[in-house]
Amino acid sequence: QVQLVESGGGLVQPGGSLRLSCAASGNIFSINGMGWHRQVPGKERELVAGITSGGSTIYGDSAKGRFTISRDNAQNTVYLQMNSLKPEDTGVYYCNAVRVVVAGDTYLELWGQGTLVTVSL
Repeated sequence: QVQLVESGGGLVQPGGSLRLSCAASGNIFSINGMGWHRQVPGKERELVAGITSGGSTIYGDSAKGRFTISRDNAQNTVYLQMNSLKPEDTGVYYCNAVRVVVAGDTYLELWGQGTLVTVSL
């Protein structure tokens, strides 16, 4: 069984920084893509940033220039460094993993439980 566990959320003032982490646990052979998505009440979940196993990245418009996604393939962990945070960055941040290959099975997509980020004075 594979699980994604996020950490690093919390309350931060505007202009501050946070670093989110998401670790995939289980007997994992490989993970194709990993990413971060944000959801706020009343809105659809939106892509914040994604990264492939080879290191190619993609960012949502709101994250460009302020957030950096990275991953440690050996540790099956993805990070999101968030700088110059704004109140509109507030939301629940979910980690996901695409095409997770384990012993005897392949998961097309997995999601973590989410971590709350609040940007406020």
